[in-house]
Amino acid sequence: MPTRKIIHIDMDAFYASVEQRDHPEYRGKAIAVGGSPEGRGGVVATASYEARKFGVRSAMPSKRARELCPGLLFVRPRFDVYKEVSTQIRAIFHRYTDLIEPLSLDEAYLDVTEDKLGIGSAIEIAQQIRKAIRDELNLTASAGVSVNKFVAKIASDLNKPDGFAFIGPSSIEAFMEKLPVEKFHGVGRVTAQKMKDKGLFTGADLKKLTEAELIKSFGKPGAFYYRIVRGQDDRPVQPERETKSVGAEDTFPEDLSTLEEMGPELDRLSAIVEGRLRRYQLRGRTITLKVRFSDFRLITRSQSLAQPTDEAVTIQATVRRLLAIVLEGGPVKVRLLGVSLANFGDPRASGRRSPQSPGGPKGPNGPNAPAGPVQLGFSFTEE
Repeated sequence: MPTRKIIHIDMDAFYASVEQRDHPEYRGKAIAVGGSPEGRGGVVATASYEARKFGVRSAMPSKRARELCPGLLFVRPRFDVYKEVSTQIRAIFHRYTDLIEPLSLDEAYLDVTEDKLGIGSAIEIAQQIRKAIRDELNLTASAGVSVNKFVAKIASDLNKPDGFAFIGPSSIEAFMEKLPVEKFHGVGRVTAQKMKDKGLFTGADLKKLTEAELIKSFGKPGAFYYRIVRGQDDRPVQPERETKSVGAEDTFPEDLSTLEEMGPELDRLSAIVEGRLRRYQLRGRTITLKVRFSDFRLITRSQSLAQPTDEAVTIQATVRRLLAIVLEGGPVKVRLLGVSLANFGDPRASGRRSPQSPGGPKGPNGPNAPAGPVQLGFSFTEE
C-alpha cells in the first residue's frame, strides 16, 4: 500500500469562535459556552482563548471557571448553529476527498492519499482548507499532516490556534521520543502521573520498555503505547461510523467512599454527557453507570427508560439510583466513575449518523480532554 497522507483538521475553540463571530460584543472577551453564570451547576463546553489564558478549560465546572476568571461571560450554546457551520466545514472537506472521519462537530481526519483535484500534496490541501474556512466562514482551523491518524492529530495541536504542522515519515520516531507523556493522545492525567512515578517522562523513556513490560504496567493500553511511541498506527480513516454510545468517565486522584463524595462527580459527568448528546442531536434510552473499585474490580449497572432522553437531570437521577444500589453492599473505595447513554433507536428520532463514540472537550485537551474522554476508535478509555 502507498504511504498514507492524513490530515487532521481541528477548529479553534469552535463554539466560542462561532459566538464571537456572530456577536461582535463577545470579540476579544473571555467567554465560556455552556455552564451557569451563577456557578450553580453545569460545565464549560468550550472557552475562548481569552478565557483559556486564565486557566478556563472545557469540562470545567462553572463555579471553578468563575473563580479563575471573575469577568467570564457565560453564553448559552446554540447547537443547531454549530451543526450548520459544521456541515459547511464538511462541504469544504468534500472538495478534496470523500474519505472523511468526523470525530465531533469541530474536528475530523481526512485521507488525501488520492485527492479529488489531483493536487498530490497533503500540505497544500491542508493549507487550502484552512484558507477556505477562514475566507468563507470567518473562522480559523488548525491542521496536522502526517502518514497516520495518531501523529496527524498530535501535529494539529502543536501550533494552535490557527496553526499548521507537518511531521514527515523520517522525523516521526525522533519527534515521538521527545514528546512528554502527557502530550500523547490517549494518555490521561492519571496515567501520565503513573508513568512519571515510574520515571517515564517522554516517549524515549517509554521506548526503553518492551511491549510485555508496558502491558504489565498499564494493562491493554500498554500494547498501544508500544506501537505509538514508534509512530505505528494502521487505523484507516473510516467515514460515518454509527454511534453506539456516548459517555464520560473520570479516574480520581484519591478513592471515593461515600455517596456524598460520588454524587457531585456523577452530576458533573452527566452534564458532560448531556452536552455531547446535544452536540450530536442524540437521545438514548439505556443509561449505564460504570464503577471501578480500588482493587480494579469493575462493574456496570444499567437502566432502560420508557422514553429516550438527552437531559442531564434525568441521567443524574438514574445513575444516582444505580449507585445507591451498588453502595448497599457495604463500604467501598471507588477510583473511577463513568456515565453513558446507548440504545438510540430510530435514527430519525435520535439524530443523524455520526462518528463512533463522539468526543469532547478537547478538551479538555478538549475541547480535547477533559474529565472523561470518549473512546475514539482506541481499544481503551483515557483516564
